[in-house]
Amino acid sequence: MTTSSTTSQPYTSEPQTSGLQSDEPRVRDVVSQLPGYVAGRRATGDLTAALASNESHYEPLPAVLDVVQRTAGRMNRYPDMAATELRERLADFLGVESTAVSVGPGSVGVLQQILTATCGPGDQVVFAWRSFEAYPILVSLTGAIPVPVPLDANEAHGLDAMLAAITEDTRVVMVCSPNNPTGVALEHDALGDFLAKVPTHVLVVIDEAYTEYLDATETLDALALFRAHNNVCVLRTFSKAYGLAGLRVGYAVAHPNLAEALRRVALPFGVSTLAQQAAIASLEAQEQLRERVGAVVSERRRMVAALRQAGWDVPDSQANFVWLRAGENLRQALVDAFDRSDVLVRAYAGDGVRITLADPATNERVLEVLKDRSAFPAA
Repeated sequence: MTTSSTTSQPYTSEPQTSGLQSDEPRVRDVVSQLPGYVAGRRATGDLTAALASNESHYEPLPAVLDVVQRTAGRMNRYPDMAATELRERLADFLGVESTAVSVGPGSVGVLQQILTATCGPGDQVVFAWRSFEAYPILVSLTGAIPVPVPLDANEAHGLDAMLAAITEDTRVVMVCSPNNPTGVALEHDALGDFLAKVPTHVLVVIDEAYTEYLDATETLDALALFRAHNNVCVLRTFSKAYGLAGLRVGYAVAHPNLAEALRRVALPFGVSTLAQQAAIASLEAQEQLRERVGAVVSERRRMVAALRQAGWDVPDSQANFVWLRAGENLRQALVDAFDRSDVLVRAYAGDGVRITLADPATNERVLEVLKDRSAFPAA
């Protein structure tokens, strides 16, 4: 059986009722106004396909699991707060200085460090919308003002519109490539042209949580843009392709002053020893990672082709999921149909449905639900 339907809410700055009585401790107003982050629904039965959270459907790599099991015996000790070994391994892997690397509990934890280090009340943060649901939440927590810019007709970042949204109060611009939840990736030259026009005092964060899933034909080289621009920071994670979602470890590649600031504002001991050692072992298992990613990419191509043949308008996803743009009637009909088939998907109110890719048999269950586009309402 599936869990009850949970739908992500569209971004809104309208206050939410806090339920506090006048004689109770009060929370900050900004917290009462936050849209709640909605996690993907969890499976409650073995036959349920959990395709709502963009997790890797593979079990941990054997070498990584072995390291975690051996490291677990040291959980009575605090981890290395500086994550020195992991940062050094990442620096070697990426071809940067270790001083340019900062780690945190998932890329979302590192993003919170970035915003804490750079933003305050009255500042503005520009990002495409719809994109990663945590963006407006984390921005608002700093007291800064979220500035969402609608995606273009191709479900991609409207870079010209984002550039036009930058003001003298803008401190950060966030670009997500491939974008979550639409899966569309930015082109290198287009982003390079954009960066050339962004004021140099504005930080541009390139969020690459799904970069490992890019087709070989994709051109974006975020690290090259980082090297070419002093106001660029690259954000990545071990949660997706590496399959370490439950251990929470991500990292930023930033120029030294910002990287040092990120380490200063980080939650002390925020990345466990298990997570650090698992990430190091993952970096050493690139051949197995490429095999797993290759299988996902192959399934993605098959799924996109099959869905288009069935009449669905599917963008060119470069991530481990596919996106169906859907108004409210179609969105609800899709969720209901998947629920009846014990398939959990991620619904976004007013926007659409995101479906994580899994093994071929599970993906066939998705295609079985969607095989007849005419059985669903118009978009």
